[in-house]
Amino acid sequence: MCLTWLKQSAFSGQLTALTNELYRLMKNFRDLKVWEKSHKVALRVYELTTSFPKEEIYGLVTQMRRSASSIPTNIAEGCGRGSDSQFAYFLNIALGSASELEYQIILSNDLRFVSDGNCQIILDELIEVKKMLSKLYIAVGRK
Repeated sequence: MCLTWLKQSAFSGQLTALTNELYRLMKNFRDLKVWEKSHKVALRVYELTTSFPKEEIYGLVTQMRRSASSIPTNIAEGCGRGSDSQFAYFLNIALGSASELEYQIILSNDLRFVSDGNCQIILDELIEVKKMLSKLYIAVGRK
């Protein structure tokens, strides 16, 4: 009975209009190349850290996985916000997480947990993500 009233009321029309406006303001993170590339980096980090020493499972492994997953997560969260300034805020957090991960990869290589070849591959991918994030951050900030 309540649902029938809600569907027929003027409030329902206002709610639908508000919902449609929110969806218009939100961006689909899956449409962004930077999200796609950062997701691939996160997957690579998860794969790479499976071979780390067991004593690092609660240390460097966890830190690297959190940093790596934080990049696409913050892009997605920013896309779900209703303003460009909030989107830019989350892009900036993603950029910080990318820098954090960059150092952790270098550290992993210095500790010989990651080969030079694998280190270079993932660093190249990560630097590309950082460049894309920076450009997007600047573009969103200009709006």
